Parts: sequence; structure tokens; C-alpha cells
Amino acid sequence: VLSFIIFICFIASLAASFMTAPLLEFLLALFLFFAYASKLNEKFKGFYWPLTDFLRCVTAAIIYFAISIAAVSKYNDGASKAAGVFGFIATIVYAIDFYITFNDLVTFLKQGSSDSPEGHKSEDEDSDSDSD
Repeated sequence: VLSFIIFICFIASLAASFMTAPLLEFLLALFLFFAYASKLNEKFKGFYWPLTDFLRCVTAAIIYFAISIAAVSKYNDGASKAAGVFGFIATIVYAIDFYITFNDLVTFLKQGSSDSPEGHKSEDEDSDSDSD
């Protein structure tokens, strides 16, 4: 919702060239929301969903911070200032989401790495017994 509000503010402002980033973030967030809601993350196990969400949060926080600074400092109209302020709020929200998602990603990767050594260990034991 915040990305959509920023998108509307940028359309109404003199800084309309910045409208692409909030639109893409809004569409990507909408896609991931529907992917999780429709359980696509359970159907496609080979795709690292937490990593996708993590990368989206990191890039969104950086991009929103950069365009917010540019919108506030370069343009003087009210819509640009509002988009910049909402962009700073979005930066904070995405940074918090980045932190939460990072913890989920670490848990997800630990589960994946705990499965791997057991599989390699049993294969190593089998190959040792074959060579004897």
C-alpha cells in the first residue's frame, strides 16, 4: 500500500521520472503476496522464496532511500516532498522487513544445510563399504 501511495505522489509531482521504482516494488510485492497466499512457495520447492523476499526488501530499502533524498532535495513541489517523506517511511518499513526476512532466511538455510551433510555422510559410508 505504501508503494502505491508513493507511486501516486510521484505521478502528481514534478519528479514523475521516479515513478517506475515504486510501481515495480508495488507489483513485485503484490506478486509475492499472491504467491504466498496461493501456496506457490509450497509447490515450487526448488525456488528459494525467502531469498527472493530478502533481495526485494534490500533493493527496495536502498532504492527508496535514494529516490527519497533526490525527491526532497531537488524538487520543491508538495507532491515531491510527500513522496519523499513516504519514501523515507517505506525505507524504514523495508529495513524492518529486511531484518525479519533475514532471520527467516537464516532459519531456512540452516534447515537446508542440515539435510545436506546427512546425505553426504551416508553416501560416503556407502562408498567406504564398497571399497572394502
